[in-house]
Amino acid sequence: MEKEENQNSNSDDVEKIKDNEDTDKSTEKNEYLKPGDKIKELEDRLARAYAEIENQRRRFEKEKDDAFDYGGFSLARETLNLIDNLERSKFALENDETLKNSEALKKIIDHLNVIQKDMISILKKNNIEEINSIDQKLDPNLHQAMMEIEDDNKESGTVVQEIQKGFMMKDRLLRPSLVAVSKKTNRKDENLKKDQKSEENQSKSKKN
Repeated sequence: MEKEENQNSNSDDVEKIKDNEDTDKSTEKNEYLKPGDKIKELEDRLARAYAEIENQRRRFEKEKDDAFDYGGFSLARETLNLIDNLERSKFALENDETLKNSEALKKIIDHLNVIQKDMISILKKNNIEEINSIDQKLDPNLHQAMMEIEDDNKESGTVVQEIQKGFMMKDRLLRPSLVAVSKKTNRKDENLKKDQKSEENQSKSKKN
């Protein structure tokens, strides 16, 4: 440890010596400059220092704005788990054989829907919006494809099912939508195989 500290201190001393040498060289150089050239050099240094200060000010302003706009980003993402749990609870209750088609189930589902709507309303007030996914073209920036479903009525890569809702916080992705996308069936291949088989059968019948 002492050796490392000594090495660090030595390197610091070397850097200080270099800095001092540079300043000495610059001062020596300034001594030989004309007054007009000295003024230009000082103006150049001042302009560079001002530009650096301005860049630091802009970085600070951006960090401050980001902290104000997205300070609750982690909390908002965790809050989405509550909405997911409500969805799972509703699904479990609706598939409970002892509760199906009962008045008690309808009342429970209604109450859960009210809570869910209130939560989504609170999120919207804080600039958190649901991502529209159904019938949209798969967007890797917004959607995460979990499975493919054969559907000849939809263009390939169209979102046909939403497994988990995605959300945006202003212009930032809070979490992607987990979706199922459509794909074409292999009907063309099947038709080709059928045509080939029929041709083979016809050729065999002709030979016989």
